[in-house]
Amino acid sequence: MSLNSSILLNEESSQGPKRNTECLESLELQTPSSFQENPLQQLQLASQEVLEKAKKSGRSKCPRCSSSRMFYCYTCFVPVETVPTKEIPTVKLPVKIDIIKHPNETDGKSTAVHAKLLAPDDVTIYKYPCIPEYKEKRHEIALIFPGPDSVSVKDIAFHLQKYTKKSVCDDDGCSGEPLLKQAKTEPQEEKNLNECFSSNRSEGTGLKKIIFIDSTWNQTNKIITDERLQGLLQIELKTRKTCFWRHQKGKPDTYLSTIEAIYYFLVDYHQEILKESYKGQYDNLLFFFSFMYTLIKNAKCCAGKE
Repeated sequence: MSLNSSILLNEESSQGPKRNTECLESLELQTPSSFQENPLQQLQLASQEVLEKAKKSGRSKCPRCSSSRMFYCYTCFVPVETVPTKEIPTVKLPVKIDIIKHPNETDGKSTAVHAKLLAPDDVTIYKYPCIPEYKEKRHEIALIFPGPDSVSVKDIAFHLQKYTKKSVCDDDGCSGEPLLKQAKTEPQEEKNLNECFSSNRSEGTGLKKIIFIDSTWNQTNKIITDERLQGLLQIELKTRKTCFWRHQKGKPDTYLSTIEAIYYFLVDYHQEILKESYKGQYDNLLFFFSFMYTLIKNAKCCAGKE
């Protein structure tokens, strides 16, 4: 899960821009099939002029740690001095997001930082194994991860009911027990239960937080088997092709980068759960990603690699 370009390919080196072309020619950047066109061109994005200017001026200092970076500091989660914060879009999300980052995931290669930069009030990044305890609030939390027990986004409301500690209409006589453990109900009780479901649907899913794992697929097992994540509702996203330029070798092109997964989940949530027309509300989450996609695509083209 990374963010690099012909300018950034040498991000961890101090030898300067003269090495960029050499680095571009030597790096083995995979090209997903979707790289032949630009599926991101329809996004409704804020002006990227500030990134164009920063690209021309080269690296700049992080205002916090003074490290030399392009566009933003992936350690401090802030834009560099040549990218004023006021010129970076801010996205308000309908749910809070926790990103659990594998300790071996290179900071400079992670797209998780994009979410923190663009939705700072709603995104928190944790480095494993330092993660919260989720058990007490599992009735309002879900984990994005495919598996035999995963459900689709549209079914979140129904399945979260199983974890609810207390029914939303407890005062009207609905049982507060998880639905899977309820005994058979009488007709009147069943009516109350249906009213309870209807009321809950009208108020949303009850989902307050969604968890994403930021790591290569080969590293996920250590995190997904952690006892603190057991028992959480797992969500599987619709199949979509990645545009990520560091596509993992040997993996299908439906394996998304972290920021892509976050974006597509929110689009689905907006349409399937909030039942609202999607008009680009979360497109700016791909503000950096789309810019780098185009930058690297052009750099590869100039290098004769397409």
